[in-house]
Amino acid sequence: MEDAPGPRITDEGGDVTDRVRDVIARLGCSHREFARRIVMDPSKLSRSLGGTRRFTLAEIVRVADIGGVDTGWLLGAPERPAAPPDRAPAAVPEGGRPLQIVRETVRLIAEHGFHAVRVADIAAACGTSPAAVHYHFPGRDELLEAAVRWCMDEDTERRAAGLAAAPDARGELLHLIALQTPRTEQQRRQWLVWLDLWAQAARSTAVGRLHEHYYRQWRTTVADVVRRGVGQGVFRAVDPEFAALRLTALIDGLATQVLATAPDSTGPDTMHAALLAFVDSELTAAPAG
Repeated sequence: MEDAPGPRITDEGGDVTDRVRDVIARLGCSHREFARRIVMDPSKLSRSLGGTRRFTLAEIVRVADIGGVDTGWLLGAPERPAAPPDRAPAAVPEGGRPLQIVRETVRLIAEHGFHAVRVADIAAACGTSPAAVHYHFPGRDELLEAAVRWCMDEDTERRAAGLAAAPDARGELLHLIALQTPRTEQQRRQWLVWLDLWAQAARSTAVGRLHEHYYRQWRTTVADVVRRGVGQGVFRAVDPEFAALRLTALIDGLATQVLATAPDSTGPDTMHAALLAFVDSELTAAPAG
C-alpha cells in the first residue's frame, strides 16, 4: 500500500518520536488502538516509532489532536502553559476532529459518492473550515483511505466478537455472512463506501493497493474459517482458498444487486438465503452415520 502523501517531519535526534510515544503513554492505550484513533495504518505507526519511516505533518497534527497536546510541542517547541482558567476550552468533537472528519466523510460518500463529495461539504458537516480538513487529511486519496480504514476497523471489531462467540467454524462463517448482508443503515453505508473504493481502484494505482490490502485480509479471514471447519469436520475437505474466492465473489455480486436494484428485486433476505444455500450445498459436511 502506497505511503501517505504530504511533507515529512525531520527527526534526526528522535525527539518527535519520543514525544509521540509520550502521548501514547499518557493515553494509556496500545499502539494498535492509538493507530485506530488517529486513523493510521498500524504498520506505518510501528515503522515511524521504530525510526524506519518519518511521520507526515498531517499525521503529527492528528496525534496532537487526539493527544490534546500542541503541534508545536510535538515538533520540538517547549510545551505551552495551560490556558487561563477564565477562558473556556474549545469544544472537541467526540473522538477528536480527525475521527469526526472521517465519520462525516463516510456518511457523505455513502449518500452522494466519493467524486460528488467536496471538502467544503465535509467541512460544513463538521462545523469547521476546508483548511481544517486539509490540515488533517491533505489529499482526497488519503481521505478515502481513512474512510475505508474506519469502516474496516468497525467491521473487524464486530467480526471478532461474533467469531469468539460462535460454537464452531460453521457458526463463524454464518456470522461473517450476516455481517456482510446489507440490512442495517450502517451495513449499507459501509458497502457503498466499499463500492466507491472499487471504482477508484480501477483508475488509481495507489487506491488499488489499498483495495488489494483490505480485500486480501477479508478473503484470508474467510479461508481461515473454512480451514478450521474442515479440521473440525463441519465442512467437507475443500480447498479453503478456492472456497473463500467463490464465497467472497458471491457475497460481492449479491450485495451489489441488493444496493443497485429495486427493493422488490434482490433484497437482503434473498441474498442471505442464497449464501446459506451455498454453505449447505458446497461446504457443509454430510452428517455421520
